[in-house]
Formats: sequence, C-alpha cells, structure tokens
Amino acid sequence: MGRVIVVGAGPAGMIAAGRAAENGHEVHIFERNNIVGKKIYITGKGRCNVTNASDVDNFINNIPNNPYFLYSALYGFTSEDTVEFFDRLGVKTKVERGNRVFPVSDKAGDIAHALERYMKKNKVNIHLDSRVEKLIVSNSSVKGIKLLNGRQYYSDAVIVTTGGLSYPGTGSTGDGYKFAKDCGHNVTKLMPSLVPLCTEEKWCAELMGLSLKNISITVKNTDGKKLYEDFGEMLFTHFGVSGPVILSASCHITDMKGKKARLFIDLKPALDMKTLDLRILRDFDKFKNKNFINALDELLPKKLIPVIVRLSGIDGDKKVNEVTKEERKSLCSLIKALPLTITGDHGFGEAVITRGGINVDELNPSTMESKIISGLYFAGEVIDCDAYTGGYNLQIAFSTGFAAGNSVCMEE
Repeated sequence: MGRVIVVGAGPAGMIAAGRAAENGHEVHIFERNNIVGKKIYITGKGRCNVTNASDVDNFINNIPNNPYFLYSALYGFTSEDTVEFFDRLGVKTKVERGNRVFPVSDKAGDIAHALERYMKKNKVNIHLDSRVEKLIVSNSSVKGIKLLNGRQYYSDAVIVTTGGLSYPGTGSTGDGYKFAKDCGHNVTKLMPSLVPLCTEEKWCAELMGLSLKNISITVKNTDGKKLYEDFGEMLFTHFGVSGPVILSASCHITDMKGKKARLFIDLKPALDMKTLDLRILRDFDKFKNKNFINALDELLPKKLIPVIVRLSGIDGDKKVNEVTKEERKSLCSLIKALPLTITGDHGFGEAVITRGGINVDELNPSTMESKIISGLYFAGEVIDCDAYTGGYNLQIAFSTGFAAGNSVCMEE
C-alpha cells in the first residue's frame, strides 16, 4: 500500500482521501483553510444540492462542457451511490423539484460534517491551515508537495482537488491550475459559470428582489442565433438578472468576447399569443372602468406592472376600453418576449463554478490520473468539466474524487 497526499479538502478531495484510505493507503489531506469543506456550507443557498436523482444519460445532457469524459466516473459512482453514501454516514436526503437532492435537514453543514467523519473513520491525516505552494516532481513522476511555510511531504501519489476560481473567499484561487501548468499540463480558458448576468437596461434595478416562477427564457446572440432556452425560475437584481434559469444560461454566454447577447423572458409560457390576448380582453372587461395601469393586477406581479406599462408605450392613464387592438398586440408581444440586453457576467466572486480547467485529453477518464506525470491525479472543479444547476456539479466532484481515490496507488 502507498502513501497518498490530497491537496484541497472540498467535496472531491474529501471523498478521494476517504476512499484511498478505505483501500488501505496512508492518506494525508492538506487544506489551506482552518476547516474542511468551506465551500460546501454556501452551496444551494446553505442547503447543499447534493446530487440529482437521475440516470447517467440525464447527467450527460446537463453537462455542456466535456460530458463524455465523465462517463466512466459517473458510472463508477452514480447519484444513487451518493445518496447511499450519505445515508450510511447518517445524512438522510430528500428529492425536490427537478430531481434535486438535498439533506432532509436543509443544512449544508451536515454534508461537510459527514465527509469529515468519513475521512476520520478511515484514519485520514487532516492538515488544516496548510497551503501547498508547489508539487515536487522528478523524472515525470510526482514525489510529494512543498507547503508555503517551506515544509516538504513525500508520497507515492498526489491528488489535486483545489477547486476553481469561483467564490475565492472560500480559498478557491486557482492554485491547482498553477500546479498543472508547472507539470506541463494545458489549462483551457477560465471563465465564471453559473453566474448572475449584468444587463444594459436599468429598469432591472426597479425590480430588485422580484422572483418570477414558471417563466421561460430564450437567449440569442447578436445575429439572432438561439444559444439557450429554459423554463423555471429567475430573479431580478440591482445589476441585472439571476436565479436558476439565468445561471444555467450563463454557461453559454460567458465567452462573449465583448459582444452582447439578447435575453427574452416569456412571462406566460403556457399561453400562446391568441390565448393571451383573450385573457387580456377578459381582464379589460372585468376592469372596464379602470385605467390601463390598474387593469393588470391579475395578469402580472404588482412590482412588474409599471415597467411593462412603460415599455409597452401605452399611456398608463388610458381607459382600458380605449386600448386599441394594435396596442394589445404589442402588449402581448412584450409579455411573451420581454427583452433584455446582456452586457456581461458578475464575475468569479458570485460564480457557482468555474468553466475551463485542466485539459481532459491529458487525463485518464477512468482513473483521473495525469497522462503526463505518473502518480498525479486531478478531480473536481479543477478539471475542464462543468454542468448546469441542479446538483450535477457536486456529483461530478464526488464521481471524479471517488475515481481518483479508488485508483490511486493500485497495481496495474
């Protein structure tokens, strides 16, 4: 059995360390923070969307970036395995809308504590406040690590699970990318993903805090080509838009190279134009003695009405029985495709994950071992794979971490 070093005690690192120790190796995990799993505590708004209760094919469909590289890892440690894993560690889970899996307690800390228990149960040596400065490599083989304080630790293998650049306050500052480059690996362009988006239109600030449910969105580039569409929930912010459908849309527009994208919100996706017009006519008939601005209360959220009235170009003080057919048609078009101009994203500080990372062509998809440096493994967000919201990214961390921990120091 060998001596294994894991760099980074996030979800991928902790499951890798625990699994390697379970296989009989002497395992040391090094974490720059004073606690393990720091980023886990803020995932899923503090509730931790552990995984998604769906099959591997669905996972592949929800991973826009290098999905097929993950086939082996996802089959090796499935979402069912994740649920059973935490159940054995005393964390019961529940399935919510969209097959999202959360701990019954709604406490992300329960997931972090369970992973820590898993490591301790298997006698993993945990080193906190221990930032790794560099990997020790000789003759195309990893030999250990050097800490920022100068101390060196030697091993038969090293698993790098340092995360990406998202939420840098949790310690994700790109150390793993530097380690990889120093070893001769290529790192693809790094961009924030699952990130709120900034808009040109300032009226979003008027709607700050307004959440829209059961809406659909379509994102197009400046040439009118459709980039993404989705159905679900979104949120207005002081700088633009956020929420689940927006975060997933961001995966497709973070690399705009200075160009702008167009976002269209369908406020009533269940109604076609004709049905929506009939609905508006019924409301107008119901409120026939009211002004236009006061006749939309049953159709739209109260906070949204002044914005829609202003964008429609219809005088808000106009009596509803004076609103023309053409004006109604324009109103329907606006409700079915409320336009926004996306000028960029809100940066790594608010990005859930990083898009880009260590080139997957340089890794063994079954083991996560480097094809360049023997004994060196990578797992989790540091790899160039990312997915939409819904528990998919944490499952990638668990699956790749398990693959690395299960394969490390094993005889060929």
